[in-house]
Amino acid sequence: MLRNYLAKAGLGRRLAQAQVIPDWPRLVGPQIAAVTQPESVTPDGTLFVRVATSAWMNELQLMGPQIMTAVNAGAAPRIKTIRWLLSR
Repeated sequence: MLRNYLAKAGLGRRLAQAQVIPDWPRLVGPQIAAVTQPESVTPDGTLFVRVATSAWMNELQLMGPQIMTAVNAGAAPRIKTIRWLLSR
């Protein structure tokens, strides 16, 4: 019943997008989760993720396609872009 209401209200997609944040460690694995922190998801599907170091940011940019596949696996594509932000 709640799921139907959310779908009718257009919130189902936003909830699926937001679920990426608590699911992040499971989606990317412990090594990447240890050096990253997802912050937010915009309505258009951009995920903002903080990264511990510039070296890791470079590595994650190269791994972007694999990470995007993992994040969107098993669901309708919920994330379209990942923006890596260097932690300060």
